[in-house]
Amino acid sequence: MVGAHIPGTSMTLFSCLRCDGSTKESSKVNMVLTAVHVAFILFIIVMGFWRGDARNLTHPADPAHPGGFFPNGVGGVFSGAAMVYLSYIGYDAVSTMAEEVERPARDIPIGVSGSVIIVTVLYCLMAASMSMLLPYDAIDTEAPFSGAFRGSDGWGWVSNVIGAGASLGILTSLMVAMLGQARYLCVIGRSGVMPAWLAKVHPKTATPVNASAFLGLLTAALALFTELDILLNLVCIGTLFVFYMVSNAVVYRRYVVGPTGSSTESGDRQPSAWPTLAFLLAFSLIALSFTLVWKLAPEGGRTRVGLLSACGAAAVATVGAFQALVPQAHTPELWGVPGMPWVPAASVFLNVFLLGSLDRPSYVRFGFFSAAAVLVYVLYSVHASYDAEESATLDGAKVQDEACRV
Repeated sequence: MVGAHIPGTSMTLFSCLRCDGSTKESSKVNMVLTAVHVAFILFIIVMGFWRGDARNLTHPADPAHPGGFFPNGVGGVFSGAAMVYLSYIGYDAVSTMAEEVERPARDIPIGVSGSVIIVTVLYCLMAASMSMLLPYDAIDTEAPFSGAFRGSDGWGWVSNVIGAGASLGILTSLMVAMLGQARYLCVIGRSGVMPAWLAKVHPKTATPVNASAFLGLLTAALALFTELDILLNLVCIGTLFVFYMVSNAVVYRRYVVGPTGSSTESGDRQPSAWPTLAFLLAFSLIALSFTLVWKLAPEGGRTRVGLLSACGAAAVATVGAFQALVPQAHTPELWGVPGMPWVPAASVFLNVFLLGSLDRPSYVRFGFFSAAAVLVYVLYSVHASYDAEESATLDGAKVQDEACRV
């Protein structure tokens, strides 16, 4: 079985699912809601291409606005990509259901990869259909699809159908997110990193009832008191940062097994972590340099093109040198990221570049919440986690048993 290990704990998600893996009822509801939601999406795509006009892809509604297929240039595309990156969160929820499938080592990678591909195709088709319905400068930012049909002769009913589908989509997304996040809190609470109260599992439903209730109240409070744009920016920058860290972790996990200087089961010493850490740091700095040149250098100048080309060449050379000089220390037995280290390196580069497209207030808010999380971890979690108790360095750990009893 597979599980997602939480840094700072010695519990895996698999152990939490073993206690509260009773998700058959919620899974059936999610399947029905998801099927209906996909039907709404296909309906929107069909209506968009049917009623749309390809001329809207290149001609703005107001001639005073820039036209063409890229009205705001390549920079506008990447700025938009950074803002909609939140669309790619939630796929980790598939891994939380590891015990709900018969062959998790095979089905989980297929489920994650397949869902990413399907959603990407649907997302692109919806964007294309929306752009064909209306020129980009005439799209209602509050309700783009339903607004496109509002007031249209004989097609007003489509607006109501799309509004109902959007409401259903929000409900489906919330249910799936709550399903995965509650299990994260369960295992974190059992380890003591968060209050052990969150690890309580209902004896009849075998679900993390306290974690679910806490998440429901917290989500409702955020939705009630916080502006949507602020939340979206926080989610975007948080998602980009997490993906950046995961990409680095994939490289580290593949090229460094265990702590530096430790021994393997066969008696061989583990490879040093310094070459891998030096590569990750150097590559991140190159990606950051590329981003800063892209953002700050004047457009159209040869200096800008030269610096961008130099950064790109340095990035390729760094990855190539690392691949040639540092052998992989770990080979996955069942499934692993292909094209190492090029694929995770490309992910690191892209995430750093998209992070540079976000505005300053987003970084301020992200820094504030990150600092608050670090303080909670340092002042409470380290002392309470049973990892510390196992190492006999600190007291106060809250250990739960196999039945998840608090």
